[in-house]
Amino acid sequence: MSRRSTVAALCLTLLASGSVALGARCLSPAVARCSWAALTGNGPALDVPYLGTRPAVIARMLDMAAVGPGDRVLDLGTGDGRILIAAARRGASGTGVDIDPVLIGEARAAALTAGVAERTRFVAQDLFATPLTGNTVVTMFLLPRVNLRLRPRLLRELPPGTRIVSHAFDMADWAPDVTD
Repeated sequence: MSRRSTVAALCLTLLASGSVALGARCLSPAVARCSWAALTGNGPALDVPYLGTRPAVIARMLDMAAVGPGDRVLDLGTGDGRILIAAARRGASGTGVDIDPVLIGEARAAALTAGVAERTRFVAQDLFATPLTGNTVVTMFLLPRVNLRLRPRLLRELPPGTRIVSHAFDMADWAPDVTD
């Protein structure tokens, strides 16, 4: 994928061969926001700073992965939970994982306000300690080095057909099959 000033949402589908099918769409950048814990240094060490994903980008990500009722979504680096909440509004259920307990608290409150708390679960933990199994869709807005660290686990722990959507950053040599 070429370097551009825009950001890309990438959708990958694991294939039985261990390879991936990937679709991409370039979208405008998200706006940065940091939690109090991250700003003051009183929180956990972060591999990725929190950047809130815009609603149009979230909708595109979920469309690319065809998220709907019956899907089980794992949102790695969930932040304030907006991606998982949007997926739950489409009838999916899932878990959002973030190392920042302040953001997890915000995500739980937002899910309650949105009326989807019964379909969402938010956990404050390291995403590298999070089991990946049992999900049909994995969403993430992580840095390239984190995506690369996750790749072996994604291939090993997720069954063929699992959809992976990465906002903004690619998965290195998992080149897009389709760009729109």
